[in-house]
Amino acid sequence: NAQLDHIDAMLRDLGFANDAPVGMAVTGRLSRDGHWSAINAATLPNIQNAPLSAALKARYRTVACCNDAFAATVAEARFGAGKGCQDFVYLTVSTGVGGGMVLNGQPVAGARGIAGHFGFTSSALGREICGSGRGNTVEAVAAGLAMAKAADAGGHTDHSAKDLFQLAARGSDWAEEIIDNSARSIAGLVADLAVMIDPEKIAIGGGVGLAVGYIDRVKMHVATEPAIFHVPIVAVELDHAGPLLGALALVP
Repeated sequence: NAQLDHIDAMLRDLGFANDAPVGMAVTGRLSRDGHWSAINAATLPNIQNAPLSAALKARYRTVACCNDAFAATVAEARFGAGKGCQDFVYLTVSTGVGGGMVLNGQPVAGARGIAGHFGFTSSALGREICGSGRGNTVEAVAAGLAMAKAADAGGHTDHSAKDLFQLAARGSDWAEEIIDNSARSIAGLVADLAVMIDPEKIAIGGGVGLAVGYIDRVKMHVATEPAIFHVPIVAVELDHAGPLLGALALVP
């Protein structure tokens, strides 16, 4: 409630009127009935089954609320990299690994709001527990946090994922290996999505996903798979504006 009060105050400073549409994109999952819950409790402590949609509707006349990756999926499908696709996947590789999908022209959220949390799927390269509490996942090897942890485990402390890309560009073999393992894990996920969903296109975004050369690495590893697992891979077009545009696009 305190956060909503703060958001409301910022809207008023912008000259907001109650008849204007409001779109909100949040991390975590939002169920079909509008209840908001954390998946990673370390990121969103004490957020479990909070009636976020109802609280927003009590404040604003026209409002929509959704997961941020779901919102970005909608935006990329309507205005960005997935425009014109009936079957499309958005994949973000950042602090974690998430995304969303559009099937037969319709975005898919699921009853509990879990659909699109692709990082929680299994990876042969995963060795640790990811934010979901599950082990051996894509997120446990591909995400920015996982890459930093891999560096720590190898005795190279206090390096972010961004640092690793800079070190690899300067010829660091150990940083190169961590980045390549991340890209290989995402390539495996792409191949899985190709046969599960058969999308026309997969768009990759996020701080790691948009790092120089990363998508090319993913493409290189996907190319080693049999042809049935190949799917066009592109960079997102809307970047940080995606969740904002998608949240507004979902306002009824």
